[in-house]
Amino acid sequence: MATESRWHRPGWLAPAVDLRRDRLLPDALAGLTLAALAIPEVLGYARIAGMPVEAGLYTMVLPMIVFALLGASRQLVVGADSATAAMLAAGLGALAVPAASPEYVRLAGTTALVVGVLLVVARVVRLGVLANFLSRTVLVGFLTGVGIQVAVGQLPEALGLPPVPGQAPEKVVGVVAELGDTSPVAVWTAAGVVVIVLVARRISRRIPAALVAVVAAIVVTALAGLDRRGLLVLGVVPAGLPGLELPSFALDDLRAVLPIALSMLVVILAQSAATSRAYAARHGETPDIDRDVVGLAGANVAAAFTGAFVVNGSPTKTQMVDGAGGRSQLAHLTASAVTILAILLLTPFLSLLPLAALAAVVLLIGVELIDVAGMRRIWSLRRGEFVVAALTTVAVVVLGVETGIAVAVAASIAEHLRHSYAPRSSVLVKSAEGHWRSLPVEAGARTVDGLVVHRFGSGLYFANASRFAEDVRLLTATGPPVRWYCLDAAAIGDVDYSAGTMLLVVQDALHVNGIRMVVSNLVGPVREQLDRYGVTARIGEDGCFDTSGEALEAFQRSTKA
Repeated sequence: MATESRWHRPGWLAPAVDLRRDRLLPDALAGLTLAALAIPEVLGYARIAGMPVEAGLYTMVLPMIVFALLGASRQLVVGADSATAAMLAAGLGALAVPAASPEYVRLAGTTALVVGVLLVVARVVRLGVLANFLSRTVLVGFLTGVGIQVAVGQLPEALGLPPVPGQAPEKVVGVVAELGDTSPVAVWTAAGVVVIVLVARRISRRIPAALVAVVAAIVVTALAGLDRRGLLVLGVVPAGLPGLELPSFALDDLRAVLPIALSMLVVILAQSAATSRAYAARHGETPDIDRDVVGLAGANVAAAFTGAFVVNGSPTKTQMVDGAGGRSQLAHLTASAVTILAILLLTPFLSLLPLAALAAVVLLIGVELIDVAGMRRIWSLRRGEFVVAALTTVAVVVLGVETGIAVAVAASIAEHLRHSYAPRSSVLVKSAEGHWRSLPVEAGARTVDGLVVHRFGSGLYFANASRFAEDVRLLTATGPPVRWYCLDAAAIGDVDYSAGTMLLVVQDALHVNGIRMVVSNLVGPVREQLDRYGVTARIGEDGCFDTSGEALEAFQRSTKA
């Protein structure tokens, strides 16, 4: 049995923080691991976002603390994230604001503030459904595209070349054209970081590989004086905790960042909800997405006023903590405390961090986002959905992250409409052993002679009503004569007005041809809808069956009468 702490949790402290005495040390050690693994990573995310590197550290201070206190998930780590960082850079870059400039930082704060407000609105009006606007298929394709964009975007700095404008294809062309001007010392530095990270990870995933590589790069730079031999370094990093940074409240700025914030909102809800649910299921807990949305809102507002940028639920950081044995937000509070110490004591050390080394860290982050295994799995299971995922990846790579998220949402909606427009419908047949099996909807398909039990595989609405009518015509107007047509409604969760009208038309057409229409497996709300549309009155109470088995028995009795 767990040992309870003698001191009580303060009323304001969220239940996601476990203060039981037997959990204090494991969660604290997991927090130390998170800090060691994530600090180099958030420096890279700051570079992706176009922010000063210290802004990455700031995302692990107040935003992480606020979510730990307000959120419900015991596992979800909220902090800087590659997808939202790339979206921020793409969005603010389109406004022609110089990266890392004071104006850019203010607009990044404004974006975080607007995201926080939108999350509050999403919670109040229960727009958590937006999390479903990115299907898992599309999310794999989107993050793969982001990974390619991020990795390609770091090639110039890793090779010691000047920045190359444009999207990933233009950057590749630009890098190839400038290969003769690469800096050998930058190339060797970046290559060394990549080798150290890969070797350390091969030994153990618990080794803070990026931290080891970054420290090694700084030490070698200092000892060999590489910064005096043309190797570009980070330079002065402000020491001290983040102060109060006021974002821009100008109406023009709010209007300019709103589209960026809206696209981020969809990604944050989708990614955070998916991560929270996955880890809650892993540990036998019940997720509370609404409360997590409140925590995310508070974290982004905190980011807006502390010189940070938009934060998101991070699958990679969440896995870091879970793999290290962390089981509550106490681990995340520990990581925040370690980050505060790093900001106070270690920022002078960061001034000699080579830009090529940081570019290598970010490049590896991008490569990890490229989900080859996920794309292969989609290809092997659902070729049609693979096309959607690949289209999303190409859109992000060619058109950019901001346009790519619009394509991703559109692709998710199109994928849903495609499934509901042409659902997997079937004709049900009972085997000799008494089990139902499915046959394709095709001419001549019969449950028994004279009876068709037709299971339509989706809700009925205006877009698929004519498809349903065509299925009924195919099943009843061709092949052996049909006396009864039974609509098995087990998969129908809703019938809109257009579809209700179509059901009346179908029933009339069947009646004219001497075919009786009956229904089975109606759920309560659908039965009420059919009552209002007048469908059940036409069919008759004796034509509404609880199961298709009852409909089959009634048909067989009618043939003997």
